[in-house]
Amino acid sequence: MVHTWNDPTEVPADFGPTVVTIGNFDGVHRGHQHVLAQLTQTARRHGIPAVAVTFDPHPAQLHRPESAPELIMGLQDKLDALGSTGVDAVLVMKYTLDLAAMTPLEFARDILVDSLHAAHVVVGHDLRFGAGNAGDVSTMQELGGELGFTVQVVNEYGAGGFPVHDDGDADRRCSSTWVREALSEGDVVTAAAILGRPHRMRGEVVHGAARGRDLGFPTANLSHEATGYVPADGIYAGWLIDQSGTRWPAAISVGSNPTFDGVSRQVEAHVIDRPQEKVEDFNLYGQTVAVEFTQRLRGMVAYRGPEALVAQMNLDVAEAHRLLAGQ
Repeated sequence: MVHTWNDPTEVPADFGPTVVTIGNFDGVHRGHQHVLAQLTQTARRHGIPAVAVTFDPHPAQLHRPESAPELIMGLQDKLDALGSTGVDAVLVMKYTLDLAAMTPLEFARDILVDSLHAAHVVVGHDLRFGAGNAGDVSTMQELGGELGFTVQVVNEYGAGGFPVHDDGDADRRCSSTWVREALSEGDVVTAAAILGRPHRMRGEVVHGAARGRDLGFPTANLSHEATGYVPADGIYAGWLIDQSGTRWPAAISVGSNPTFDGVSRQVEAHVIDRPQEKVEDFNLYGQTVAVEFTQRLRGMVAYRGPEALVAQMNLDVAEAHRLLAGQ
């Protein structure tokens, strides 16, 4: 069981000693996973809990909201991803101006030592913390000497780097920025390679214009409040995961439906390969579902009328079926 705390006051007084790491962990990509693996290995070696400290909202959303990056994943997906790495607990710090004003000493003393009873701290080589990002790895090591914890510094490249494709980028540092770049180009294959799993969005299924149903391709439309980075407009093969955890193969549309002069971007998934007897009672409205993107099939195109669009949609569904078969 992974403990989740939303404030340091929720940490039990007798919890610890611990091994702790700190980060925004947006995407919980392979670089993050390497640090978290070192965290859990150190914790198991000492027989004490591994704790990840993260922040919500992302600091950039408070300090520069006009230019803050679109988040790769929502908080629930981040907690799920952190939990899958083997950590024993996650402390979600509400990121406020008061927290931002804490000096490196105050953060290390009040959060790491007084609240989490850290005996060991595991950090990436580019750690920054405290007011104005004044603290770095050297600062943490100095504070560890003063406050009684050891510091383990991890190179996020890992042993030999993280090759993403055979034809290049073998030495590029895995980063949330790189994931966003790939998704903004619709390259969900590269995004998945950096993340170590398919990119996903999560949201409530809401009623749309029902054009898909009218054309014979009913879709589950995600609410505009859905979490997760919206990839480039286009048609994708992927999966819809319903509230029961059932994974349904799907053809996913991202865009504004230009054939019908749409203006609002929408993410909608058409579940394929459903048993015929379940077509009519397959109702996802009001459910919170996840949509995973496996491969981009094509860009978004305005067709000359519904007939041409339906013909292309049949081709898209057939291609999605081919790509997802056996997965």
